[in-house]
Amino acid sequence: MRARRVIPCLDIRGGRVVKGVKFRDLRDAGDPVERARAYDRDGADEVCFLDISASHEERRPLLDLVGRVADELTVPFSVGGGIRDVGEMRALLLAGADRVLLGTAALDDPDLVRRAAQTFGSQFVIVSIDTLRIGDRFEVTSHGGRRRRDRDAVEWAREVERLGAGEILLNAMDADGTRAGYDIPLTRAVCRAVRIPVIASGGAGTAADMARALIEGEADAALAASMFHDGSVSIREAKRVLSAAGVVVRP
Repeated sequence: MRARRVIPCLDIRGGRVVKGVKFRDLRDAGDPVERARAYDRDGADEVCFLDISASHEERRPLLDLVGRVADELTVPFSVGGGIRDVGEMRALLLAGADRVLLGTAALDDPDLVRRAAQTFGSQFVIVSIDTLRIGDRFEVTSHGGRRRRDRDAVEWAREVERLGAGEILLNAMDADGTRAGYDIPLTRAVCRAVRIPVIASGGAGTAADMARALIEGEADAALAASMFHDGSVSIREAKRVLSAAGVVVRP
């Protein structure tokens, strides 16, 4: 059985880690370099860095900060936010990123996913899908959740897989920051629709929530921010709970 991953997320705004609820009411959560160092030592399987205001502000990625965070890590490092072309992806790779996350740019130019996969390999490309529940469907959003895109999340997941994405980061905006648990129906629907790995995101409050996302939601990895940032759950503790629940995790 493959090991499932536990991934802490650094949401970045103004060079600082922030966290809010449903992408709003953002509060300071510390220095990204210090956070990265601590999570690496606590047993993270990967670290995710999302510059959440870059697309909205039409700003390029923060290469200097990405480099300083990368210097602290011994685990894979995924970076997203403000990426618009293959040249910027190459710059992030040279700055220390192992993989890139495409969200708004992939929606604006779906062929960018194909070009990135052809240039660097599918394993380098993660597509981030931010979703809202609208009636009985899950709608894709962009620009940090500010714009609805009239796209069904499951269909968009299938499309980015066809374009060459190697993984999907699936964020349930309605659950984000609430600590009420992941959106299991959404996670399961997307996981069953594609063959590539899916990272569940949005709503983690306990290690048991992670276990549900990985077992019932069928996700390959579980991402969390708030519960790690405030110290209510450590990565090592989360892995102990997951292991006890029968989930295979890396030591």
